[in-house]
Amino acid sequence: MKLHRRTQIYKGKTISLREDLLERPDGSFTRWSVVEHPGAVAMIPLDCSGNVILVDQFRYAAEESLLELPAGTCEENETPIETARRELREEIGMDTREITPFGGFFTAPGFTNEYIHLFVARDLFPAPNHEPDEDEAITVRVVPLDDLESLIESGEIRDAKTIAGLIKYKFFVNPEH
Repeated sequence: MKLHRRTQIYKGKTISLREDLLERPDGSFTRWSVVEHPGAVAMIPLDCSGNVILVDQFRYAAEESLLELPAGTCEENETPIETARRELREEIGMDTREITPFGGFFTAPGFTNEYIHLFVARDLFPAPNHEPDEDEAITVRVVPLDDLESLIESGEIRDAKTIAGLIKYKFFVNPEH
């Protein structure tokens, strides 16, 4: 399909909405709405015992608290690795000496271009100068790696980026565990 016209419908703090008019190969036209997102990161922070540090936070759109990997939206002129380090400080009060990317995924490519970059963070150390976002009320929860599957199976972990990140980590980064 060929882009014929692009119209911005809405521009917000984090997302924008556009509508594209596309010309099909047969000459007919169709409209496609796209939620534009600057991209995000999610981290698997591992403490010295191999436990995963998760965050429990209220999510307004879900209308409840969710247990998740620390994560956040990339800011303008910020690389994904810079975002990951900033979010570790903001959400769990830690920084890392070893941060390793391990791919990522599109969250819902049928209507958004949001891509989440995944990182493993090891060799953590306290970063007491963190300042959480003003709209975040976060509780840090340390979970043994072996307990994560049961938390997903029981529905205690229901956040898609957390499930996808943990599964990718288990099968491709740490398959022997």
